[in-house]
Amino acid sequence: MHGSPHTVSDVMTHTVVAVGRDAPFKEIVDLMVQWKVSALPVLEGEGRVIGVVSEADLLPKEEFRDSDPDRFMQLQRMSDLAKAGGLKAEELMSTPAITVHANAPLAEAARIMAQRKVKRLPVINDQGLLEGVVSRGDLLKVFLRSDEDIAEEVNREILTCLFPAPIEPIRVDVSNGVVTLTGRVRDTSLVPITARLVRAVEGVVDVECNLASGATPAGTR
Repeated sequence: MHGSPHTVSDVMTHTVVAVGRDAPFKEIVDLMVQWKVSALPVLEGEGRVIGVVSEADLLPKEEFRDSDPDRFMQLQRMSDLAKAGGLKAEELMSTPAITVHANAPLAEAARIMAQRKVKRLPVINDQGLLEGVVSRGDLLKVFLRSDEDIAEEVNREILTCLFPAPIEPIRVDVSNGVVTLTGRVRDTSLVPITARLVRAVEGVVDVECNLASGATPAGTR
């Protein structure tokens, strides 16, 4: 991976399997098994995402297949009961679809997944048309960046801007994504800011700043 991925479009999967609103139940199951995915976007027209059908949307058909839930359960789980009788994607899908824009930051996609408890998000453009899918695994790709690549970005994008004239050259060591900064600088008030900015670099696992003023060692973590 070259350069720092910053947006969903940098890590998403562009080849996406999707279905139309009239896709039958068995076709949906077959596609999920064939492509090894847990959810499929449901599209309309030129590719507008109108919903998502997931394994959770399909399971009620098996759950209620040979059961006769009491009236209380029927009231509590009316949505699941309706999906148990669904035959096509439009009857099974969850709508509106939980999506993310292609130009959204990776952190935004991660927050949506965590808050909505989903594993995959359809990625749309400004017109709401499907461009790809991003998964939890895709978001973890940032941690595949090489230590050398991370060190180069930290030097170029952060240290050169914050400390154009350090007392001595600042040393950047990166090991398994953990960044250690060592050196002496003129303005130690910038050290906490430096730590935050370095931590925000994609692929960084942790940061330790050993940046001191003069000869007195100091550190912040």
